[in-house]
Amino acid sequence: MIEKYKFTASSTAFHSFHLCCCVLMLVTLIPLPSSAEDIVRPERAAVDIAESHSGIVVSDTDIASQIGADILAQGGNAVDAAVAVAFALAVTWPEAGNISGGGFMMVAPPNEEVVCVEYRETAPACVDEHSFEKWQERHHAQMAGVPGTLRGLELAHKKYGSLPWDQLVKPSIRIAREGIVVDEYLAYSLNRVLTLSSIKNEKRFAEFRRLYGKANGELWQAGDLLKQPDLAITLEIIAEQGADAFYTGGIAKKIVAEMEEQGGLITAEDLKNYKANIRPAVSGQVNGYTLYGAYPPSSGGITVLLQMRMAEAVGLEMDPENYWNADQVHLLAEISKRAFRDRAAYLADPDFSSIPEFMFSNQYAQKQAEKISRNQATSSIEVAGEIPISNLPEESLETTHFSIIDRNGMAVSNTYTLEGTFGCRIAPKGTGFVLNNEMGDFNWIPGYTNQQGRIGTKPNLMNPGKRMLSSQSPMIVRKDGEVALIIGSPGGRTIINTVTQILVQTLLFDRPLVEAIDGPRFHHQWFPDEIKFESDDQEQLTRLTRSLIDRGHTISRPKGWLQGSAHGIEYDPLTRTAVGVADWRRGGKAVAVPQIVPLKEKAVTNDSQ
Repeated sequence: MIEKYKFTASSTAFHSFHLCCCVLMLVTLIPLPSSAEDIVRPERAAVDIAESHSGIVVSDTDIASQIGADILAQGGNAVDAAVAVAFALAVTWPEAGNISGGGFMMVAPPNEEVVCVEYRETAPACVDEHSFEKWQERHHAQMAGVPGTLRGLELAHKKYGSLPWDQLVKPSIRIAREGIVVDEYLAYSLNRVLTLSSIKNEKRFAEFRRLYGKANGELWQAGDLLKQPDLAITLEIIAEQGADAFYTGGIAKKIVAEMEEQGGLITAEDLKNYKANIRPAVSGQVNGYTLYGAYPPSSGGITVLLQMRMAEAVGLEMDPENYWNADQVHLLAEISKRAFRDRAAYLADPDFSSIPEFMFSNQYAQKQAEKISRNQATSSIEVAGEIPISNLPEESLETTHFSIIDRNGMAVSNTYTLEGTFGCRIAPKGTGFVLNNEMGDFNWIPGYTNQQGRIGTKPNLMNPGKRMLSSQSPMIVRKDGEVALIIGSPGGRTIINTVTQILVQTLLFDRPLVEAIDGPRFHHQWFPDEIKFESDDQEQLTRLTRSLIDRGHTISRPKGWLQGSAHGIEYDPLTRTAVGVADWRRGGKAVAVPQIVPLKEKAVTNDSQ
């Protein structure tokens, strides 16, 4: 059946090659702008919504969502679809979708415990906690952590998948080889990196230019065709040989060769020794719902749950006249200061640092909430307590998230990343993919925590084989044992607040998911001591500025800054109705599965092979 696989989606992303060529002939060629700052972000669109009784996939690209929905329609379950979507995003959203990064997959099989498939990258064996005192370049081969994505997808598939592995990879092989139609979001993503002076001129990025640059240095435009033949070959090998090809086979040899040429640190032994894990979910009750999040080395599960418990404790209430009011923003900012302080003080790879038990307790959240004044901001210096503060980059924003539910109610919430846009931008020759720059998520300099956001606390300092702390926050929410909500977002440290604010709007304020994802967002991460407003909103948050300043807050609104790209699903187990919502901030897509006859989990028919 796979040999006859055809894209039948109505999306323009599946136009025929002939039509693509016609479009290309009509495109006016425009010379590259002088700098990345000249690249214009696509105009705001609307959230994308889909409804189904047979399953939904929500991701950053229409092609990836459609491929996932097709896998569900072929009889696959939510994990099968998640594996297929992860491969598809490596082709269609290469700034973050990947086979060479890492992440966290929350899996909720019906009537079973929710678990986290953890596939965070690890530090190479040769590093120590002082290594970053010598390194400052984020886009260098030294910044690549040992990738975890393929071992994670393999582990999830072996534990929960139902369709053959190669069936989940083959759709992405085809689109990589035949090409994808570039939309305005992918054009923006490619152009803002290709116009950087370093990318245009430095030898180490020659392979990146070959993979993603257009002929004669032209700008990518919506309607262009992007082919990735090297990646197609790599995916073919992975389809046939599994993840071992990446960690011990021919692909591993190409990665190690690039490391040796570029001065990177990953060795063949590092790749061979990498393992993904199945960890218990972080869980807790809020307003009658049970929240499930990723266990460390993700800080997201614990920190989101801590913030939600504090929000419930301070009595955060819906304002029917306003999406946010000044009281709500003030209280959530004060909650975030304390939660992010504790994140820095206590959270890290649990194989290297013990996580204090009180971080999981509702009593601790209540105690922290009692410290908050409803009328006056507490300075971040005061919140720091015994952590020394000094008077240098932070976790990057370019991650990607997808949410899936199948016809039987199995749910997947997956966030994965390369760290920065296109990772370290070093591509092992002949592989068609770039490596991550995830080493930047360790605390760089021991003991050095500053007011600009650099953290130097001990738990997340670098060590050989250690997994760097992450803010990724894929979440699954159950009510009375049934899935009620699936949510997550990209965005570096802002992920935690994006997910928290959506959960506040849905679980505490009882707003529909579409409103919660569509609405304006804000961010406070302890340091810098400021509330950051999205630049797109010119009214709903701006009108609160004076009241917040009067309470002692500092407000910023960086030009062109948008917070996250949350993709979620609401589910009603009584009617088996799922509503998927894709964020407008990156032009995501929700794709519903047509009504099909329910199949038993794990069943693989001849028609689906």
